[in-house]
Amino acid sequence: MSDRDLREWMTQVEELGELKAVEEAHWDVEIGVITEIVMNRHGPALLFDNIPGYPAGHRILANALGGPKRLAHTLGLPPDRDLKALLKLWQEKNRALRPIPPRVVKDGPVLENVHRGGEIDLLTFPVPKWHEHDGGRYIGTGSVDITRDPDEGWVNLGCYRVMVHDRNHVGFYISPGKQGRIQRDKWFARGGPMPVAMSFGHDPAIFMAGSLEIPWGMSEYDWVGGVRGSAVDVIEGPITGLPIPAAAEIVIEGFVDPTHKLPEGPFGEWTGYYASARREEPVVEVVGLYHRHRPILLGSPPVKPPSELAYYRAFLRAAAIDEQLRLAGIPDVAGVWCHEVGGSRLFTAVAITQRYPGHAKQAAIVASQCHAGAYLGRFAVVVDEDIDVMNLEEVMWAICTRCDPERDIDILRRCWSGPLDPIIPPERKGLNSRAIIDATRPFEWRDQFPRVAESSPERRNAVLAKWGRTILS
Repeated sequence: MSDRDLREWMTQVEELGELKAVEEAHWDVEIGVITEIVMNRHGPALLFDNIPGYPAGHRILANALGGPKRLAHTLGLPPDRDLKALLKLWQEKNRALRPIPPRVVKDGPVLENVHRGGEIDLLTFPVPKWHEHDGGRYIGTGSVDITRDPDEGWVNLGCYRVMVHDRNHVGFYISPGKQGRIQRDKWFARGGPMPVAMSFGHDPAIFMAGSLEIPWGMSEYDWVGGVRGSAVDVIEGPITGLPIPAAAEIVIEGFVDPTHKLPEGPFGEWTGYYASARREEPVVEVVGLYHRHRPILLGSPPVKPPSELAYYRAFLRAAAIDEQLRLAGIPDVAGVWCHEVGGSRLFTAVAITQRYPGHAKQAAIVASQCHAGAYLGRFAVVVDEDIDVMNLEEVMWAICTRCDPERDIDILRRCWSGPLDPIIPPERKGLNSRAIIDATRPFEWRDQFPRVAESSPERRNAVLAKWGRTILS
């Protein structure tokens, strides 16, 4: 892959039959409802145009990563494979991935239109109100916030929601513990202001990187370069010096004064709830706005699962937890899946081939507390290798038949959560508990555990070869 931009990505996805145009949907909730319905059905990417009140060509792309073909294409994998095959291919590619730093260039399409001072007006773009009860219009859902660590100098790209306050001010919420929040806290400890750039339309691989648990100190630009096999072209922001994607659709630069806060939210989040109230959050004063002709806003609104966010993050987070289990020395991991029903975080299933007493509990604890699995988890379930971890019915069957609650369920307390956790009351936000569920055959007598009443794969395949057309047509 070259330094692919959003438009090239859309052309290629359209050739796969994965892009649908929607004309004249309104920015006020209507675009959000359409996106929610299509996401829930794992439908195509949506390109909204001719939005009432805005010029033709001022567009919004939504649900970019909500299907296996689009996910595969974005990661440089063959789009004709099923999800299990893609996961294996991605694990192999990810283990061999070598970061490629971005390439600094002097110009790019993002500088086709440059606005400063009184020329800046963020509502010249059709910023949606995504959910019916949101507290405002959110320009940043498929976006990345670009910041630099003031001590170590490395650049972070994080996907944090961005709300428009007025023509040149936006509010941005970052959950405690996230890398962008840690960098922001460092800037604020110095008294600020913090320089920041925000990109609101780009290759979905950049958005994907910004929403993942990339290791501390590695820029997401480097990760995207490794995935593509070529460097991301960036321009040094004319005001902040921060690297911005040269082929981005819409970018802002600005500064955050730690003393300047405005009410932000509420916003419908990935848990499927309005889990945090309207409250004061830091504000970016926008001093530079850059955009392409006919700009495209990339939207990825979180909705009640299943959603685009849960879909692609389930895939990537499962691969990351699998790798972190391996690096922690957990042997014979047969599969990992982070179920969409839990927004890819709240319900993680791990399959192992048991090798020693305590193997299952060890795997569950590591899966629940490793970098990719630690934030706002709830249930970590370990099953035997005969269970398909992607099949929620099979996982629940294992829990129902191989788990004795008093013996096989443990609780970890005071784990890393956040303000978006709906079950935690306001006075206790930030910490939660985890259920560690051993749904494997008891190690001590696993060989005597009742046999599964199911045909063998060999017998099933033989019958299907003879009767498949009759019974499945």
